[in-house]
Amino acid sequence: MIKNEIEFILNDKLIQINNIDTNVTVLNYLRINKKLTGTKEGCASGDCGACTAVIAELNNNKLEYKSINTCIMFLYSMHGKQLITVEHLANSKLHPVQQSMVDNHGSQCGFCTPGFVMAMFAMYKDKIKPNNKNIDEYLAGNLCRCTGYNSIKKAAKKMYSYGKKDKFSDDKNKIIKLLKTIKQNDIIISKENNKFYIPSNLKNLIKYTQSNEKYNFVTGGTDIALDITKKNNTINSLIYLGNNKDLNFINVKANYINIGSATPIRKIIPILKKYYPSFAEMFYRYGSTQIRNVATIGGNLGSASPIGDSLPALLALNTKLVLQSKKQRIIDIKGYFKSYRKTALKKKEFIKEIKIPILKNHIFKCYKISKRFDDDISSLFVAYLIKLKKNIIVDVNIAFGGMDSIPKLALKTQKYLIGKELNLENIEISKKIIEKEFTPLTDMRASSTYRRLVSKNLMERFFLEINENTKVRI
Repeated sequence: MIKNEIEFILNDKLIQINNIDTNVTVLNYLRINKKLTGTKEGCASGDCGACTAVIAELNNNKLEYKSINTCIMFLYSMHGKQLITVEHLANSKLHPVQQSMVDNHGSQCGFCTPGFVMAMFAMYKDKIKPNNKNIDEYLAGNLCRCTGYNSIKKAAKKMYSYGKKDKFSDDKNKIIKLLKTIKQNDIIISKENNKFYIPSNLKNLIKYTQSNEKYNFVTGGTDIALDITKKNNTINSLIYLGNNKDLNFINVKANYINIGSATPIRKIIPILKKYYPSFAEMFYRYGSTQIRNVATIGGNLGSASPIGDSLPALLALNTKLVLQSKKQRIIDIKGYFKSYRKTALKKKEFIKEIKIPILKNHIFKCYKISKRFDDDISSLFVAYLIKLKKNIIVDVNIAFGGMDSIPKLALKTQKYLIGKELNLENIEISKKIIEKEFTPLTDMRASSTYRRLVSKNLMERFFLEINENTKVRI
């Protein structure tokens, strides 16, 4: 059965919508349609956190709370969720998070404050221990120009002292009951010449993509939404994959980490920590908590940006991609990237699954270079995979992002290193090869000269770290 409206809970009220433009973001709906103006627009690109709200989703009969950037989330992607705004936190008194912000002077001008409060509220509901590491992780996606972060961090550290239960704890069963009334049917919203399709399973998604010519996939919206918020374009046909149960999974089977293309990155990190900790650690710099809650590796691969951080890591790890149309095919990621944002995907074909090999007896490390440490686009990214036998290099992959029009392996450097002893002399020679292997461009993030220099330095850093088993800064 196909429905023509979405249902979600806005704060504590069940809402049905089908008459709003399919390109409208959650932020604009809240501010313009519902006059809930505590949620602010700052950057309109998911960078500053002023627009932060929280969604609650039902998982195994429990509510899972996630902070999101409402400026890049499409309204119709709220189907089946509870959307919580800052206006709903207080009851007869301020919420513990709000009271802690007041008492610890966590606000001055106040513009960014609702976003910080909602990011902290997600921490509070997830019962995250408020130490420096966790606060930095959960608040990295929120920027403040005037207050100073010390007072905000202090407020986060003390928020549980104002009570570990809130009105949401009391209303939990009511919200779970309401969410269970929302059926996860296929949904098609048609508004003027625009469509928004939400397929509930893989079978229906395949059927839809085979019968329609033009469409754009969206899950987190961290890339495609910028066409609307930054370029003022209209996207006529959107397929939202975030509710598709057949594309949202992660399992370890037959020496592969198998990841559904619509699986949020936050779910992937715990598995990666076990097998490739450097890859997992990279995701904390890839994007904020708000981004990791909704962004997907499938989306990274779909956009095929040469500076997409996960792509060189996947390339170095010899990842395989399961591509789906009427039939299914599996390709090596080395054949996926063709030219700038052009891939091996055929017409009416999409990414179903990402298969990362579990490579034993290998060393894997990746490095991100960017102007800002957290939540910034890379100037350069590199991933190394190496296998040693009695200190002789028997296998090596060196994959770069930001050095060419596509994520690319340093094939000449790899060829030189195979069969060589891993020592500083051979690393110095490899640095000279890397310098000539790429002709990176100069742009606002870095010059060509800088990128070449850093690519050489990172080669030395990788050698020093694995040779001395310590972290090195160059």
